[in-house]
Amino acid sequence: MRAAIYGAGAMGTILGAYITKNGGKIDLITRNIEHVRGLRTEGAHVMGQADFTVPVTAYTPEEMSGMYDVIFLMTKQRENTAICEFLTHYLAEDGVICTTQNGLPEPSVAAVVGEERTLGCAVSWGATNLGGGIAELTSKPDKMTFSLGTLYGDNPRMRAVANILSRAGKVKIEENFIGARWAKLSVNCAFSSLSAMTGLTFGQVARDPKGRQIALNILNECFAVAKAADIKIARLQGHNIERIYSCGDHGFKRRIALWLLPFAMSSHRDIKSGMYFDVIKGRKSDIDFVNGVVAEFGRSLEMDTPLNSLCVQFVDEISEGRRAAGVENFDGFL
Repeated sequence: MRAAIYGAGAMGTILGAYITKNGGKIDLITRNIEHVRGLRTEGAHVMGQADFTVPVTAYTPEEMSGMYDVIFLMTKQRENTAICEFLTHYLAEDGVICTTQNGLPEPSVAAVVGEERTLGCAVSWGATNLGGGIAELTSKPDKMTFSLGTLYGDNPRMRAVANILSRAGKVKIEENFIGARWAKLSVNCAFSSLSAMTGLTFGQVARDPKGRQIALNILNECFAVAKAADIKIARLQGHNIERIYSCGDHGFKRRIALWLLPFAMSSHRDIKSGMYFDVIKGRKSDIDFVNGVVAEFGRSLEMDTPLNSLCVQFVDEISEGRRAAGVENFDGFL
């Protein structure tokens, strides 16, 4: 299969580096010319929780040619329609786009390329782009897991795509893919948003007394919406997060859940939300496609989602310069 990563920033660079290092062949494509130059001249350098450099093939979108059997989509969701329309010119007749984006991105991809050409993958690890071909892995390598699936029935490309991803980490083909998506979405709602509005890493949020309380409350709000939508949340990296952290106001169970959160985030403690780097530069973040998804589900079910809605509000206010990022934003949730 001819494969490409479109949007080879932090996560895409590390994914491409691991696939290449372990014998695969994949093209890394990004609009960041300086990053392409570094990838070409120095190779993909992974640092942080791992340290290696591997030669890779890198292009800008303008340099793409030929047809691909699978394109891993790793850009921001806000441009999905335009990007997918562009990628149709480079997608084989029976090729697929596999979106690894957060939230529930599959419908926006399928609306352009068709349901039969759309796969999804919930990625449970983090990275930071340092530029010039360098990316920092902020999760432990053994936590590089992939939950692969589709919202649209069986897909003949599934196994082949899984084989590509298996060169970078552990892959599980999820029959309950919407549940796998919702498990990752719940964690992103709790930690990515709080990281974005404070500048803290996931580990720092989990260790902060206020941050830990708020994150647990957001998780429970997500669980409640999923239950109302008849979505069964799948295990995340082997853990039944709904059973562990669904506690409501139950005193003892809540104390246990709060105690466990820092340990749960220990393998991902160095992750800082990519949305933080967007909002501090005044750019529109992907918050609408994370917490905003839960709020939208809530509205359709006539359920209140005050915490997820407040996350959207605060992150938008920071990007618009009407609020500063910092831990004082925790006080707005208490």
